[in-house]
Amino acid sequence: MSSLFLFGATEGGLFDFDATLPLMAVQVVLLTFILNALFFRPVGKVVEEREEYVITSRAEAKERLAQVTRLQADLKDQLKQARQEAQKLINEAEQDSDKLYREALALATTEANASREAARREIDSQRDSALTQLNTDSEKLGALIIERLLAAQ
Repeated sequence: MSSLFLFGATEGGLFDFDATLPLMAVQVVLLTFILNALFFRPVGKVVEEREEYVITSRAEAKERLAQVTRLQADLKDQLKQARQEAQKLINEAEQDSDKLYREALALATTEANASREAARREIDSQRDSALTQLNTDSEKLGALIIERLLAAQ
């Protein structure tokens, strides 16, 4: 009996093709469908959505970067134009102030010359008046001296 027990055992071997094999196959397929329905599809959807989000975000980032580059170039151009306009305004202001300075200097010189000429005329007039008065006074004095000298004789 022991020999039968050692060599005659055919049940429960490594490859037993009875009803458990199809049952195990059905369990594996059923487990695969359940795992696919419960885990793999939702995880796959999340991964696909995340990948789509990443692709969309990357495209938007590239578009925004291009827009920033365009805006930066536009701002540089505007800054350059503003500097040129400011320099132009500064040059015009310097020219205007120089022109006003020259006009004011010319006007002041003209007024100074006119004032000096008026003062010279006034001095000449007063000198002529003083000389006339002096001549008149000297003639009166001379006449008075002559009169007194003639009266004393």
